[in-house]
Amino acid sequence: MSEASDPQTTGLRERKKARTRQLIQEHGLRLFREQGYEATTVQQIIDAAEVSESTFFRYFPTKAEVVLVDDFDPILVSSFLAQPPGLTAIQALRASFRDTFGALSDDETAAMKERNELVVTVPELRAAMLDQLSSTMQVLGEAVAQRTGRPPNDPAVRTLVGAVVGVAVAVELVLFDDPTADLVALLDEAMGQLEAGLRL
Repeated sequence: MSEASDPQTTGLRERKKARTRQLIQEHGLRLFREQGYEATTVQQIIDAAEVSESTFFRYFPTKAEVVLVDDFDPILVSSFLAQPPGLTAIQALRASFRDTFGALSDDETAAMKERNELVVTVPELRAAMLDQLSSTMQVLGEAVAQRTGRPPNDPAVRTLVGAVVGVAVAVELVLFDDPTADLVALLDEAMGQLEAGLRL
């Protein structure tokens, strides 16, 4: 069996990549916290993480992506598609939010809240987030289409996914106002409002 096809070798390589990306991101967030996003340069992050310039840009093509990049989309999709078939799409998404974000450690939750605060306060990041939201909507739309048997461009699918992404943005703003708020509880409550038809 060649090294390329050895699952153990592949798994080790992927874990090493994940650790390198996490290391760069941790140093980037620390520098943003200590001296501000605008004042921090890519070179400073490279020096702090002790990686090469090519390694940095392999994981983060832009400085903004040090804040924006995460693994949540594929985890959410996997959880969503694994939910019981008797659940509606919104119920399944609600459950997948609980499963995904409820599994985060305290450190992971704190890092996510810190990233959210940067996105809300830094204009460059707010603009970059729009591209990320578009990508997230496409990924979730394909998953909802797969689960419901509808095409991804179905207006009903796009409307549902847009509403769910809107819920996530609303929760980010609540967390910015109150960083001590419970992320999982907020998401679940907001998704419950969506499931109930957004009655006020």
